[in-house]
Amino acid sequence: MSNQGAEQSDKQKYEFKKVIEELKEFEGSGTQLVSIYVPEDRQISSVAQHVTQEHSEASNIKSKQTRTAVQDALTSIKDRLKYYDTYPPENGMVLFSGAIDSGGGRTEMITRTLESPPQPIESFRYHCDSDFLTEPLEHMLEDQGLFGLIVLDRREANVGWLRGKRVEAVKSASSLVPGKQRKGGQSAQRFARLRLEAIDNFYQEVAGMANDLMVKKRHEMDGILVGGPSPTKDEFLDGDYLHHELGDLVLGKFDVSYTDESGLNDLVDAAGDVLADHEVMKDKREMEEFFEELHDGERATYGFQQTRRNLMMGSVDRLLISEDLRQDVVVYDCNGTEEFETVSRRAETPDHECENGAGAEVQEREDAIDHLIGIAEQRGTETKFISTDFEKGEQLMTAFGGVAGILRYSTGV
Repeated sequence: MSNQGAEQSDKQKYEFKKVIEELKEFEGSGTQLVSIYVPEDRQISSVAQHVTQEHSEASNIKSKQTRTAVQDALTSIKDRLKYYDTYPPENGMVLFSGAIDSGGGRTEMITRTLESPPQPIESFRYHCDSDFLTEPLEHMLEDQGLFGLIVLDRREANVGWLRGKRVEAVKSASSLVPGKQRKGGQSAQRFARLRLEAIDNFYQEVAGMANDLMVKKRHEMDGILVGGPSPTKDEFLDGDYLHHELGDLVLGKFDVSYTDESGLNDLVDAAGDVLADHEVMKDKREMEEFFEELHDGERATYGFQQTRRNLMMGSVDRLLISEDLRQDVVVYDCNGTEEFETVSRRAETPDHECENGAGAEVQEREDAIDHLIGIAEQRGTETKFISTDFEKGEQLMTAFGGVAGILRYSTGV
């Protein structure tokens, strides 16, 4: 995946995760929180009609409070649908609305719309409960990734995609490679030559299918998996039949008995360990470079204040943010000088003592990650979100406050 594509994917993943975490905290006093999942091929008019029908049926709810809350939520969703044309955005959208408990016996009506999720919404779904339905979106975030799949033997081949956990067969081919027994009248040498030519032609055909499908997606892909019996898959890869940029994306070759569409699923199963390690390995490489610079170089920065300072100067090449960072940044005006302080998202804004002794006035408070990403985008800095599923990733959160960076040049320059 290209740096820009990976960065956009990471940012989208974070933004969705933040909204999902917010939605999971909301509770309704009854079954009055409405969630609607809309696939991209579902007409908006059809969704609006369904919402109208549900609004009518909600009049049968015995509890007046719940009845009113559900109907208000559905009205809010129907009003939101008016902003869309014939169909939803790419990959569909999810609408959430309902009266949430705001404490002290009070409720507050909220409505949220998530457009173009990381993976396509597969079917229309209407859900009404005391909690918003977020599990399908959470699974999408866990299952992100695009991998090319190729399975082949000397008889047939299939190519396709692994999108998250969904396997898609796209193209197939059958070979004209003769069996090992030659026909009568042919010399063994001539038969062997013709057979090798047929094998070579078939490998070229398979590579052509893969190239047509995958070259245009090469900057979005996380890798390619190749499966089949030996020596077929080895001959195919060693023969450099694939486009050279696709060859660089091959993560491994795996023994697979079947090469029809079911073989694509077998390939994914066989490559389970590689797929599980792939995302974490990218994070590991980033953190290994950071620790090398921290111990033996001069291109490491860490902590919110220092990293932000380097970001503002445009000296950060890659901004490293822990996926578990959950903080806000408060910006204070200290008589014309800005000072910053990070606090837990749920904590109240603290009193601040200015370094120059002036009285502190709160200018703004926002999500710390959004704050840093905003500066990074202005300075042309890549942002990398780092998992805590390995030791050095966990250390980024626990030892460095969840924020670090690799500089463009040595601080000694």
